[in-house]
Amino acid sequence: MSKVRIVDVGPRDGLQNEPGELPTALKLELIERLADAGLPAVEATAFVSPKWVPQMADHTEVLERLRRKPGVDYPVLTPNLKGFEAARAAGATQVAVFGAASEAFSRKNINCSIAESLQRFEPVVTAARQSNIKVRGYVSCVLGCPYEGEVRPTKVAEVAGALYDMGCYEVSLGDTIGVGTPAKTKAMVEACAQRVPVAKLAGHYHDTYGQALANIYASLEAGVRTFDSSIAGLGGCPYAAGASGNVATEDVVYMLHGLGVETGVDLDRLVDVGDWICGVLKRPSQSKAGKAIHAKKANG
Repeated sequence: MSKVRIVDVGPRDGLQNEPGELPTALKLELIERLADAGLPAVEATAFVSPKWVPQMADHTEVLERLRRKPGVDYPVLTPNLKGFEAARAAGATQVAVFGAASEAFSRKNINCSIAESLQRFEPVVTAARQSNIKVRGYVSCVLGCPYEGEVRPTKVAEVAGALYDMGCYEVSLGDTIGVGTPAKTKAMVEACAQRVPVAKLAGHYHDTYGQALANIYASLEAGVRTFDSSIAGLGGCPYAAGASGNVATEDVVYMLHGLGVETGVDLDRLVDVGDWICGVLKRPSQSKAGKAIHAKKANG
């Protein structure tokens, strides 16, 4: 367990539910500060309709103005071919498509069945491959759904396998409402590993019930080596009761470094980024490690 790759989704998943309009310059500074702290991948924006996600309306400007750091990936969400074409025109080198393991969630979230969503992604993956653009796949509701409740691991594996077979280089497994526990997480990952090589799986765990770090640890034991997280725990699922958002990147890095796992991330710089963005947004950080390290510095 020598190295883990962390994908910070804060600039997209973290900011998309923020009230009020955020300046493009702020988003760019957040993305660039995260890359400078050593994150190997920072999810930059989403090429979705501004009608549905007004915070991402400046997606083209964000991608075109971004100061890219060599060796860092800047994936963007592209739900359909129209979104993909716009992302490609803006200079995207990596895109992501997002499906669900729950029929009810798929219909409520992207207005189509799971099978229809997969059909919608096929032309995106084909076009991306022709343009030498990598595609990441997301699966929502892998450990529970706000409408259906329990989600079977075999169903998650089916959707993850379809995305991988289609040409996604990696499939991120999302506990969208944060209800998973370690044993269920391990069973779900093991089921997915029957269809997708475990090295091509990523974990994306929300912390609604305080289980995200435990679920990451369970996934590590099952062989997963890529995890999504959000600076200061920003963001979350609007459909989850009491959703406290994504797991904080600072907490994930603190745990991994404590396990002797290499991340390439400078934790002190990361904590500074979390303090800064929370100050700008006028909201408290959701990172326990971030708050503790900040307090230690202030008292030291």
